[in-house]
Formats: sequence, C-alpha cells, structure tokens
Amino acid sequence: MEQHRDTHPGPGHERARYWRFHGLPGTELLTARFVTTAFTRHSHETYTIGVITEGVEEWTHARGRSRAGPGGLAVVEPGEVHTGHAGVPQGWSYRVFYPSVEVVSGIARELGMRGTPSFTASGIHAPEVAGVLARAHLEAEAGDALGASSLARQGIALLLRGHGRERADRVPAYRARPEAERTRQELVARLMDPPSLEELSADAGLSPFALTRAFRSAFGLPPHAYLNQTRVARAREMLRAGRRPGEVAAKVGFADQAHLTRHFRRHLGVPPAAYRRDLAAH
Repeated sequence: MEQHRDTHPGPGHERARYWRFHGLPGTELLTARFVTTAFTRHSHETYTIGVITEGVEEWTHARGRSRAGPGGLAVVEPGEVHTGHAGVPQGWSYRVFYPSVEVVSGIARELGMRGTPSFTASGIHAPEVAGVLARAHLEAEAGDALGASSLARQGIALLLRGHGRERADRVPAYRARPEAERTRQELVARLMDPPSLEELSADAGLSPFALTRAFRSAFGLPPHAYLNQTRVARAREMLRAGRRPGEVAAKVGFADQAHLTRHFRRHLGVPPAAYRRDLAAH
C-alpha cells in the first residue's frame, strides 16, 4: 500500500490530510496539526468527532464555547454551526472522524436509542473513548479496514453510552419564517449567479436586515456565508469525483481557483488540490 503523505506545509509547520475511510460507509477521516489556521463559521452534513492528541483546540458552537486537550473530544452535530482555532500558542493536533447520520444512528439503534442521536456536550473529556477512537484512526491509516471499523464502532458506541442522548425533534426555524427557506432555495439554485441581498429581501417581502436576521435564526449563518458554504460542499463532491480545482471553481460559482482555495481552506483547513490528491491516493 502506498505510504500516506502528511506533508502539506503551512504556517508553523502545519499539516493536514483527508482520506476516505472504507470501514464506515460514507466516512472521511482527517489527521492534522494546526497552529494559525482558524475555521470560519460553518457546518457539516455529518457528525464531527475529533480526538485531540496534542495541544488545545477551542471552538464556538450552538451551545456556547468549548476547549479540549489530550484525552478530549470535539463533537459537533450535523448542521451545527461552529468555528475552530488554537487554544494555546503551539496549536493543536487531532484525528477526526466524519461519520454520516446513518452510521451514528445505526450504532445508536443497536444500543436501544431511538431517532437521531445527540450529545450532552460538545467538548467531552473521555480518555477511554479517545483512546479507542485514536487506535481506530491509526489502524485506518495503516490500511487495516477490519480492525479500524471494529474499533471505530466500539468507540462511537462508548461515546453514545456515556454522553449520548435521544435528540428531541425540533421544529425548524424556517417554518415560522418561510421567507428564510425560500431564500435558501434561491441561493442553492443560483450558485453561479446569486441574487443581491436587495433582490432576495424584495422577493421575501422583508427589509434586508429583517431577512438576514430571519435567515441566520433558521440556518445559523447569514445568506452570503450560507452561499459560500454550499459552494464549498458542492466543490468537495466534485473534487471527490476527480474534477480539477480550476474546473470546479467555475462550476460552483467562485471567480477563480484562488477564490475557491481561500474559502475551501477556511472550511476544511486544506487547499482543494491537496484534498483531491489525497483522496485519489487512498
């Protein structure tokens, strides 16, 4: 098997690498060391389960602010808007799983939990769980799919037993303000030529300020940030399929590859070319 590369240079000897984890369906893994990298407010369609191995990460999320060091876990739920940056001058290193809702819900059902699981906290100090998940990550990196998938499922089950809960069904905020959902649909449909805020607000029958407030309440981000997040998500899908960054930038509405790269790094911590290369390599 080809040796995994972990050599994307960056400020303060930063490094980051994504790859597909075939031990859990639809799951990607990240191993990284960040010092000056700061993630913009964004969300994922998957769960994010990060095992901190060195240093301290600090992040904001829907429930407040959290910090985690070695033996700690950074756990973010699907759709939860969050940030991420170093909590100490030397930065932090971590190993991250991005399991789908289906994977985590399936493990939860085996434990007798119903519905889509949630967690009692975002920053969780659980050395036993962190140790199991770190070993799973290392086994995946070494190419042992059976050992890695077994340990990953064990670690997620331990996390759910100790810190999981059945998430209460919440009425989406946009149901109270359908204008926000119409705006979201318009942005998704017009990635290449998005309307101005004035056009969106006129269509919604709200002032620009009122529409921005309603949209942020529904989706955690203002319209322009939601548009860029959607563009990055589409770009990620195309890069997984082997498309080149320059081509992808044009297809999702960014002005050029540099524009795509800037936003891609703010969301994922790596440039799109490196993301595509590492996924193709593994």
